[in-house]
Amino acid sequence: MTWAESLLAPARMPKGLKGPGATPPTRRFDVYRNNVMSSLVNALRDGFPVIHRLVGEAFFAGLATEYVREHPPTSPCVVRYGDSFSDFIAGFPPAASVPYLADMARLEYALRQAYHAADVMPVEASEFERPDLAEAKLHLAPAVSVVRSSWPIYDIWRANLDRSKPARLAGAQSVLITRPDWDPVAEPVSAEEAGFVTRLATEPLAIAARNLPDLAPILTRLMLRKSITAVEALS
Repeated sequence: MTWAESLLAPARMPKGLKGPGATPPTRRFDVYRNNVMSSLVNALRDGFPVIHRLVGEAFFAGLATEYVREHPPTSPCVVRYGDSFSDFIAGFPPAASVPYLADMARLEYALRQAYHAADVMPVEASEFERPDLAEAKLHLAPAVSVVRSSWPIYDIWRANLDRSKPARLAGAQSVLITRPDWDPVAEPVSAEEAGFVTRLATEPLAIAARNLPDLAPILTRLMLRKSITAVEALS
């Protein structure tokens, strides 16, 4: 067993590790192991505060510990840790009683990634007056993403940040995440608007908007959120 594997396995030590007098340094290694594990669990707790609030400390500690053991960090960049947490939750049997938990993890991770996304300049407003706009491709800021759920995850997320905001108990919601200035913004959007934003990554404006009853609201929102960084002519 390697050193890294021993750190995440309870009651296991790497082979060949010896303390003074050639005795196994079991207690010292346990302290080191506990520090590593608690640091990673704390990183998940800080990165997914609403998940922690929804399930409570005891459940979250057990959930996070199992995740750390099965999915140790692969990068020294801690802000990226937890990218597969939502998928792990979806397959974690004890979490089955909270069916929206995995989608909530996706929302929280998307917000964290938006916060740390690269800074970019929004496109000039005059670009939207060009005659070939419908055939052009719109480039979105790195912070922009969409999280779609069969559950009202925006309302649940907001209610857990502000107890005065009641949450719906049923109904699908899609959430648009942008970062107009310093902090990310999460807003509910329609399923059609969510699909439009997703399609903008690969399709020109007119084709991406084919299922929208009205393009103006979501396009205006993206402009106001400084989320469009370029208008690229395709011909």
